[in-house]
Amino acid sequence: MIRVGVVGLGVISRFYLAAVERSRAFELAAVCDLDPAALAGITVPGYRDHRGMLAAGGLDAVIVTAPNDVHASVCREVLDAGLPVCVEKPLATGLLDGENLVARAARRDVALFTAFHRRYNANVRALHEALAGRAPIASVTVRYLERIEEHVGGDRWYLDTARCGGGCVADNGPNALDLVQLFLGSVALRSARITRDANGVDRQATLVLENAVVELDWSFPGEVKDIEVTLTDGTVLRADMLDGFPEFKESLWHEYDGLLRDFEEAVRKGGAWRDSGLTTLSIVDECYRKECDARGRAEAGDHRHGGEGAGASP
Repeated sequence: MIRVGVVGLGVISRFYLAAVERSRAFELAAVCDLDPAALAGITVPGYRDHRGMLAAGGLDAVIVTAPNDVHASVCREVLDAGLPVCVEKPLATGLLDGENLVARAARRDVALFTAFHRRYNANVRALHEALAGRAPIASVTVRYLERIEEHVGGDRWYLDTARCGGGCVADNGPNALDLVQLFLGSVALRSARITRDANGVDRQATLVLENAVVELDWSFPGEVKDIEVTLTDGTVLRADMLDGFPEFKESLWHEYDGLLRDFEEAVRKGGAWRDSGLTTLSIVDECYRKECDARGRAEAGDHRHGGEGAGASP
């Protein structure tokens, strides 16, 4: 059995904990959370600090579901302890941090596994399998639409751009971008149109990639998570990630089961494991840089015409 510790007991952790309980490969050995209330009722050793959990030993792997802004620092210390780590997307909030983690994992010869749960969705997998022997893919569209306040529970850090790493592009973008890569392989970003609210949080975005479009929305009245694949012969195939899972977040239970099966493989492979965590982080970084460049050009144009920056994003 792989003895695993979990860092962070927020809204996503329950899916990991349930998957670990059902797994034949993993055994929950310890948990960690800053909030003592989150540790109440836990039947394994609980810690307020991940360093104490690591120092206590007895772990073969660690799962990190803490807020995005501490992914890099926690993962660094897990890797330095010589342990493989599964980190909830995004890999980090900064590209340099992500690159550092990848290099660190390679030096320690342990797995750095980025968790993209949507690639394990049964409807997505069925669509992927249905493409075998068909005409090549011409284009892919992924929609990831929700009202974020309905999904974060008490984890309000999602709406803090510094802690989240941004908004919908930083947090939902990686799952959607990973699906594009699942179907198309490596893709290049062509353009990004981002809409921010009065607090500077990116709430909507359209990302145009090579042969793909990703639509993101954090203000959508309801929830839509789907993927459409158009083949070169004109055939259009779709997968609704929520179809067959009518309850709120119901699809996540089986998705995290699949995710843990791949993490088991990653633990066995060690430093040979590779995933798209750094690639998606690179695209997210490029989205924000393109937005910043476009805003700078717009403000420069306003200045040349005597304006006061009217029309610039907040």
